[in-house]
This record gives sequence, structure tokens and C-alpha cells, in this order.
Amino acid sequence: MRCFKLTYSRDYNVSYQDEPPICFMNLLLRKLTLALLLSAPTAILAADKPNILWLIAEDMGPTPSCYGNKDITTPNLDRLASEGVLYTRAYTTAPVCSPSRSAFMTGMYQTTIGAHNHRSHHGDGFTLPEGVKVIPHWLKEAGYFCTNLKELPASFGFSGTGKTDWNFEVPGERFETGRWEDLKSKGPFLAQINFHETHRKYIGVHQVNPDKVTIAPYYPDHPVTRNDWASYLDDVLSLDKKIGVVLKELETAGLADDTIVLFMSDHGESHVRGKQFVYEEGLHIPLIIRWPKNFAAPKQITPGKVDNRFIESIDLAPTLLRAAGLPKPAKMQGRIFLGDDVEADRTMAFGARDRCDETVFRLRSVRDDGYRYIHNFTSERPFLQANAYKERSYPVWNLLKELHAQGKLTPEQEFLCQPTMPEEELYDLNADPHEIRNLAKSEVPEHQAALKKLRSALDRWIEETNDQGRFFETPEVIREQTKPSKKQKA
Repeated sequence: MRCFKLTYSRDYNVSYQDEPPICFMNLLLRKLTLALLLSAPTAILAADKPNILWLIAEDMGPTPSCYGNKDITTPNLDRLASEGVLYTRAYTTAPVCSPSRSAFMTGMYQTTIGAHNHRSHHGDGFTLPEGVKVIPHWLKEAGYFCTNLKELPASFGFSGTGKTDWNFEVPGERFETGRWEDLKSKGPFLAQINFHETHRKYIGVHQVNPDKVTIAPYYPDHPVTRNDWASYLDDVLSLDKKIGVVLKELETAGLADDTIVLFMSDHGESHVRGKQFVYEEGLHIPLIIRWPKNFAAPKQITPGKVDNRFIESIDLAPTLLRAAGLPKPAKMQGRIFLGDDVEADRTMAFGARDRCDETVFRLRSVRDDGYRYIHNFTSERPFLQANAYKERSYPVWNLLKELHAQGKLTPEQEFLCQPTMPEEELYDLNADPHEIRNLAKSEVPEHQAALKKLRSALDRWIEETNDQGRFFETPEVIREQTKPSKKQKA
């Protein structure tokens, strides 16, 4: 009689080796064991996989001090960066919450899946295309407990917002209901904690001196601007404190050495030229990833490393799935950037803005190592086109209009107050990091070459990704989707 020895790798692959004859009962037991294993694939996939703690700020650029900001110090985020990897060129694909979250939670461009208009498809039954799912639904199939924590223990001193804000419906629950106390017994887990900071209205305790903050040249150096910017930084400090609490509680619970910690913002900073627009301030985000000690780190992860690769937020989806032992889904557009099967590094990062609230724009952007190109498809509209949310919540938005009427703005600030927008914008990000000198009409050969290269790349991306933004919503749909009963905080 021929007998075999079963062996199992860390990834639970079964192999066979010749073994001297053994008793029939022993062989029968082994066969039964194999049958039980094969009948419970979810349990196999779930075992020995890292937990994932996903910390998501709102409306924040790369403002922590670990990104070089001298106006504040963020010790907890700085510590997280020193223990993990800090990504310097991470970008969301949209500069406002719902399309951005719709994208990074599916690994798909929001413009491809029809989720590009802010707070769209509420109540109309719109669903994702076949073969596209949100991350927790993929991970749940692999045995993960997936939750978006809102209620936290009293020792935390705060709650999560529980925000999802997706522009589509999904079958079943978005996340499983869970508590922090459940995590230790529910592993492996994907647990999101969404923070209010730095969404307006700012709630941080006043700590930052408005007289000492740094104001970008495209904003008027005015007490209103300084106070507003200081309040934003106060919120960043509040967030940093909360991050410190979460990391300490993770260690206290004995989960830190088994848990990937991912920190990011859902899009760029909550300021006039940031949120809802496709400049650096609207799309550039902080991203920090710390790998757990009990799992072999990918070769791209070294504590304290600074990674300058372009990362689009949609790349998180396939990368997290691979970390959980799952293959990248066939339709997923994001790229795996950690592990042995990383995909080609990005040489460009793309971004798109469409309707936000009642305000209709179609803006598309791409940047590479040296330049940012913007195509304003709705260039006949002003940058400060009426938007009730911005007018209500952004004091500098109204300040710009007032100082413009008084003739007190610099040329860089006047750019935002013009009755129309240029059809094309081109900025040399090395020489002009504030993006205030539009080179689209420059005759310098280098500028013309960059313009043609990025214009072509953006046109190709629009075509290849089947950008749905070319189909504008009807006025009737906009009125229905922006009814007060359907609005959330913007």
C-alpha cells in the first residue's frame, strides 16, 4: 500500500510527500482531516492573516510635521511614520469626500464606475458594475471581520464618525456592526476609524497662534485668513492626539504586533483652493503605513522609510487584498504597490472633479515628476461659482470676493476671482510649488513639450478609463439629488 504525508505551508497550500506505509486508520484520519480543511476554505484563508486598522482623516493635506510643516508638531503621526513608511506622493482621485471614497473603497476610478458626482445616486438604486465590490465585501469572503467603528470605549474620549459616503448602493451591509472590544476575538479584522478632523466646522482646541502661521500666496494675508488657517491646524493637532490614543489602545489590547496600521486622509485640505479643486491642495494627501512585527514585511517596507513613488488612493484596495492573501480582482484599476507581485510604478497621478452640491464643474488633471496639467472642460464658469456650502463654511471664500471688489488682491489672488477659468493650466511644480504661474501659453520649448505630453496622457486616460463625466446630469436630477433631505455635511 502506498501512503503519503501531508504538509502545509504558511499560505496553507497542501503538498504530498512519500512516506513509509502506515496503518489504515491513520491514513483514514488524515483523509478526513483534509476533507474538513477543504470544506472550510474561509477558515483556512482567515487563519494567520494580519489585521488591518485603517485610520481615515477628513479634508487634510500632508500637513503633519513629519511632512515638513514647521507651524505645528504632530508627535503621534511622526512616531507612526518613524515606525512605518511615509509616502510623499500619495494622491486621491477626487478632491471631495463621496467620489474619493467611492474610488478608494473599490479600487476603481470614480469616473469609470459612475460615482463621480458628489452625493449622487441617493435613492435611485444605482449599483456597482459586475465584478466590482467594496473592500470589506472582498475581505469578508476571505474570513475577515470588517467593521467601521463608531462607538469606542470611554477611555478613548471620542467616537468614530462611521462615515462611508459612497455614491452607489451595495447588497447587504456595508460593514458588520462591531465594537473595539470585539476585535481581539474577531480576527483577522479590517477595522476603519473615521475621524471628523479636519472637516469644517473645526472643533480643535485653540493652540496655534494665527500671527505665526504660514499663508500661501494665493490667499490674502488677512486676519480672517490667519484665524481660519490656525483653526485648521488646531484640528490637525486634535487629530494627532486621537491617533495617539488609538495606537496606545491597540498596544494595550495586545493587537499592535498583528495589525497593519494605515493612516490617510480622504482628500486634500479643507480650504478654498483645496477641497473640490484639482490643484495639489485638493488631491495631495498624507499616507503612512506601519507593518506588524509578527508578519514578514514586504521588501518595500522599512521602518522610517520615505517612499517617493506615486500612489493613487485606488491602489490601496488591491494592495490590502494581497496583504490578506487574495488575488487582485480582474477589473480593479488600482495597482499593487507592496509585496512580491507589485505592479509597475506609476509615473503620473490623475484627478477629477465633477458636480459638488449644486455647483457643476468638469475638471480633469494629471501630474508627473515635474508638472501639473489641468483641463477645465467648464471653463466658461468662474472658479468662485456659487456654492452654498463654501459660502457658508469658508470665510476666505467670501473674503476673496470682498477684497476683489475693493481692488486689494495680488495678481495671484485675483486669478481665483475671474469671471471665467482658463481652458488649460500648466504648472512647473519644482519652480512653482504653489501653482500660481500658468505656463499653458508659454512658448518656452520645455513648457510646450510638457503641455503636449500631459495633455495627451490625460486625453488617453479619459478614453481608456471610460470617463463618465462627459455625460452631465440633467437639471432635474441635480435638483432631486441636492434636496435638503438628501444632503449630508459636505
